[in-house]
Amino acid sequence: MNTGTASPDLLATIVAASRRLTDVRAGTIPLSMVEKAAANRQPDGAGFVEALRRGPSPRVIAESKRRSPSRGILRADYDAAAHARAYAAAGAAAISVLTEPTFFDGAIEHLAAVRSAVRIPVLRKDFIVTRYQVLEAIMIGADAVLLIVGALSQAELRELLDVARQGGAAALVEVHDARELQVALDAGAAIVGVNSRNLRTLSVEPELHERLVADIPRSVVRVAESGLREPGDLRRLEAAGYDAFLVGERLIAQPDSGVALRALRGEQP
Repeated sequence: MNTGTASPDLLATIVAASRRLTDVRAGTIPLSMVEKAAANRQPDGAGFVEALRRGPSPRVIAESKRRSPSRGILRADYDAAAHARAYAAAGAAAISVLTEPTFFDGAIEHLAAVRSAVRIPVLRKDFIVTRYQVLEAIMIGADAVLLIVGALSQAELRELLDVARQGGAAALVEVHDARELQVALDAGAAIVGVNSRNLRTLSVEPELHERLVADIPRSVVRVAESGLREPGDLRRLEAAGYDAFLVGERLIAQPDSGVALRALRGEQP
């Protein structure tokens, strides 16, 4: 992986951009309108949790994204809805949709299109740091949101978890080390994702999954993220205690993302 062009703190850079863009959107669609629209939605947060805990194994949250900071354009012919349909047909437990525009070429319209295309749960993956973004996610059809501990204070994390719960959505709380894991658990996270990719430097630490899993209570849904490339990776981490896996680049960069998901899940072509 070439990280020579990465920011010394890429996470902080992306979060700052996310705040600015959210302010712009709030200037067009005010918070009061987003609150009203979200209140008329019925996200299936409970269904998202159920799919990750009890769906057919191995349970994969398959990700749709056009670009990544580490690898650039992943899919020139990106069609979020088409990829989501392929994932759903290949047995995905849920779909993750990147909506961050500056670094991932995402858009909230991508998530809306995915929501219309599939019936399985949908996760909004973005750098969510405000109440507006959580309610916006519910408004456009998300059943769950990603909350990154490294991007939030503990007070902010608690607040956004409450906003999601009150709106009926689930929250996948992402951590990158033991300290962040404790913050997530103290805040009451019901789903914890251990991401082996450091979002500040883009380096990957594969052994992080095994190192942290024992410290996550069994009552919490455990999700392994990043660095998952082969069926053996999923089998190994499932045996270690993970309930589900979030996989993006490994799938979306393949000619047929559905075939790639079936292969990763260990199914015959």
